[in-house]
Amino acid sequence: MKWGTSITELLHIKYPIIQGGLAYLAYSDLAAAVSNAGGLGQITAMSLPDAAALRREIQRARMLTDRPFGVNFAIGMHDAAYEDHLAVAMEEKVSVVSITGGNPSGILNKLQSAKIKTMVLVSSRRQAQKAEQLGASAVIVVGQEGGGHLGRDDVGTMVLVPQVVDAVRIPVIASGGIGDGRGWMAAHALGAQGIEMGTRFIATMECVNASASYKKALLESSETDTVIIKRSIGYPARVLRNDYIDRVLEIERVTPTYEALKDYIGGEANRRWIYDGVKEEGFGWAGQVTGMIHDIPTVSQLIERMVREAESIRAAWGN
Repeated sequence: MKWGTSITELLHIKYPIIQGGLAYLAYSDLAAAVSNAGGLGQITAMSLPDAAALRREIQRARMLTDRPFGVNFAIGMHDAAYEDHLAVAMEEKVSVVSITGGNPSGILNKLQSAKIKTMVLVSSRRQAQKAEQLGASAVIVVGQEGGGHLGRDDVGTMVLVPQVVDAVRIPVIASGGIGDGRGWMAAHALGAQGIEMGTRFIATMECVNASASYKKALLESSETDTVIIKRSIGYPARVLRNDYIDRVLEIERVTPTYEALKDYIGGEANRRWIYDGVKEEGFGWAGQVTGMIHDIPTVSQLIERMVREAESIRAAWGN
């Protein structure tokens, strides 16, 4: 079957499947594997120590794949610190840049003259319309099922995606709660032109930086084993629940300030579990789709399985 959509045409990929930015995890091994399997892999820029490290990751990805891949800029907590990294992405002429968190206008303005496609993560119709006005090539719409940073309105993917599809003219990519071919086809039924997956790609062989402890937790967790943190400071995000996170939630209840939380919710605490495997002293991002994760395949095996599932559904639909 053919899988062409406006997203596959825009990004020059075989399948409209995009790998999320995945802080501290989305590097060249994973990005290249997703692109080689027909989707769009991405490298996370702002988790890297400096712009030189981003250049090395981009160049290494090009050694591993001859297909398009993107660079993700999670700018919510970085303000203008992305300038040097963005300059490298432009110099390296990456295929696409995605923007999550914060105000995307600065990056979009700088990329207007470059032949680089842009995708902006949004969690509301208003944000999607603004991204379109600013010149984004596409929007990624994340519902409350998703892992990592989310919107403040608690709107699920099933409700949010068709609303955004009706509100903008640029392509819409669905994200949040998608982990197999059924979710992929459901997104198309809602009017999306593609999907983004984050949590599901962590539980793959090529996500080499993720600790065995973190991947094991994704396998063993159900859809009810995630919780929202940082809601009290206006920056909600979904994580796997554990004793460490229960302490974070208690701090939010008693002292709901960034100063009280910062030592518990930063990158160092995140890396203690996802890199070092010390679950009791850190946290890991995850969406509710963790309840659907039962194995750790290669990226190629995962996408091939999703294609078979989607083909079966399309056949049942008669197209």
